[in-house]
Amino acid sequence: MTTTNPQPAVGQTDRRRWIALAIMMAAGFMDLLDVTIVNIAIPSIRGTLDASASQIQWIVAGYVLAFAVGLITGGRLGDIYGRKRVFLLGVGAFTLASALCGLATSAEMLVASRILQGAAAAVMVPQILSTVHATFPPHERGKVFGMWGAIVGLGGLTGPLLGALLTAWNVFDLAWRPIFLINLPVGIAALVLGAKYITETKAPYRLRLDLVGVVLGTAGLLMLLYPLTLGEEIGWPTWTFVTMALSVVVFVGLVAYERAKTRRDGSPLIELSLFSVRSFSAGIVVQIAFGIVSGIFFLVWSLYMQVGLGWSVLKAGLTGIPFSLATAVLAGVSVEKLVPRFGRKVLQAGALIMAAGMLLYLGATELFGQEIASWHMFLPLIVVGAGMGLIVAPLANAVLGDVPVQHSGSASGLISTTQQLGMALGLGLTSVFFFGVLGDQLTPATLGPAFVAAFQNTLWWVAGILVATFLVMFALPMRAMPQWVAPEPEPEPAAAPEAAAKVEAATEPV
Repeated sequence: MTTTNPQPAVGQTDRRRWIALAIMMAAGFMDLLDVTIVNIAIPSIRGTLDASASQIQWIVAGYVLAFAVGLITGGRLGDIYGRKRVFLLGVGAFTLASALCGLATSAEMLVASRILQGAAAAVMVPQILSTVHATFPPHERGKVFGMWGAIVGLGGLTGPLLGALLTAWNVFDLAWRPIFLINLPVGIAALVLGAKYITETKAPYRLRLDLVGVVLGTAGLLMLLYPLTLGEEIGWPTWTFVTMALSVVVFVGLVAYERAKTRRDGSPLIELSLFSVRSFSAGIVVQIAFGIVSGIFFLVWSLYMQVGLGWSVLKAGLTGIPFSLATAVLAGVSVEKLVPRFGRKVLQAGALIMAAGMLLYLGATELFGQEIASWHMFLPLIVVGAGMGLIVAPLANAVLGDVPVQHSGSASGLISTTQQLGMALGLGLTSVFFFGVLGDQLTPATLGPAFVAAFQNTLWWVAGILVATFLVMFALPMRAMPQWVAPEPEPEPAAAPEAAAKVEAATEPV
């Protein structure tokens, strides 16, 4: 049975949930930073810890893999044990892992700490979207997702810049370590304030953790994402393709088991009924396509500026400011002003605007070649960022709009997992679109022009994928998203023995 405390006053409730939102978004911002901040400091890490190429690879990939494979489980844990409780557990583990990363005395310790950090993020991050879904009414979610989109845009900007600055400043002669230690005050504050202000929410009836589903889901994702993440670096040996093919078999087995689990006790890891919701299933496909674009573009864009043009890390980071600002501004405008009037058309416009920005960028690179300057990229990056802002904020609201509240954790985990899957696919496709164009016989004289040509080829492909994404978006509901009201919680399956413990609402004030 669940217990409830006396309801606070309406004004107090409203103030508390907005404070709670700020706390959760600050924690989510830490994750966004750690996705990008490490890449900048790799040379310093390699020199300090005498890390091998393989270890450097795992410092980056270990976080991504642990994050991706744990997201579905992390989301479901929030549904079962309470999203506040699981969120605080994730924040605590993430803060501890960040400290271990900053204090690492060897490459092996740093790799292990990064894997722990990614696993903690997988527990922490899904609770953000699911808590928003459970505590904010449909007419307010658009504003909240707009704020989240702005955070995503700023995270993409701040990570590389902050990593470059902290490493260059060599604070207290700590070299790269402050890029991890900076998470400690944020994490501690999130723990203290989160315990006070975040309201506990969970599924309105008791669920059990599906351990067999966890094992099958984790194994399938690992078999798919591990080769995709590391395949380019290790030359795509035969076992990578065999492992990815076998992952399909595991996923088929997972679906069959989850169906049986649903019939038996109504507590599957993945709620398969979510895929019968048109907005959710179509949104998942769009999320994968958008992840592919992100995975391709951001990697090759960085390589183009730093290797092809020979720019410093700081100059490359500063060049990205127009993109990030445009993303942040349009993310807020899209959900508050545009989506209420035009619904799905806003996301479709975003895909086409991004594609147009890629073609503008292509034109600038062809016009100016290696003599291109940052200001030549200003307009293309503004256009690309604006298009991304029109997608990144409304998309989460579109996918979750019709999801029952009791399954919001599972749905949030699926959203984040498919985005990571798309990014992994994008990283794998760079071996075709970018590295496949470079060739093997590069000299110092031909290196720059080869990278420029490879970047131009990639822009064509990215623009094409965005046009395809525009077409896929026709599967999304046309209606304006603030009107997408989540249906009433579904009744608990008859097979569940805890039917008597069902409560009327998904929230429990603490």
